[in-house]
Amino acid sequence: MKLKVSDSRIQIIIFFLLIFSLVACGKDKVQPLKKGGKVPVFSAIDMEGNEFSLAGFAGRPVILRFWSTDCKFCRADTPVFNKYYEKYKEQGLMITYINTTQGRDAVQEFIKELEVVFPVIRDEQGKIAASYNVKLQPMTIVLSPEHTLLAAILGGVSEAALAELVGPYMVE
Repeated sequence: MKLKVSDSRIQIIIFFLLIFSLVACGKDKVQPLKKGGKVPVFSAIDMEGNEFSLAGFAGRPVILRFWSTDCKFCRADTPVFNKYYEKYKEQGLMITYINTTQGRDAVQEFIKELEVVFPVIRDEQGKIAASYNVKLQPMTIVLSPEHTLLAAILGGVSEAALAELVGPYMVE
């Protein structure tokens, strides 16, 4: 069968549409974080109604904890995060919990029960978690003062791990 000119044009159009759709789909793909690499900047409103902007903590180490209220590791190590934050907040350390799965009441109950002393954000649509490529929880993202990735820790976190990662930026 011979192709008519109009058939060739249709094939060319289909070819370019296919290429365009492949490029467009790849554009939304989240790039994996790499140790030493810059991390995505975000802003959100915390549970107390205050704006939290990662850019506002430039020059300070930051710990981001993606968690859920029914996580046994989160219940076990929240006192560690509270203690570490209280000890180093005056020296610039920022810790924030980011919840993607529970409603406001469940998160508020967790905060009250475990006496969380740092900002807590509800990432209702999961945009922050997606930008950090968080697929499992709890996931702790530790950032240097330059907001490069120092570590991504899946599961529980000990005070020794925090001291090893963030301690060099804190003055006793």
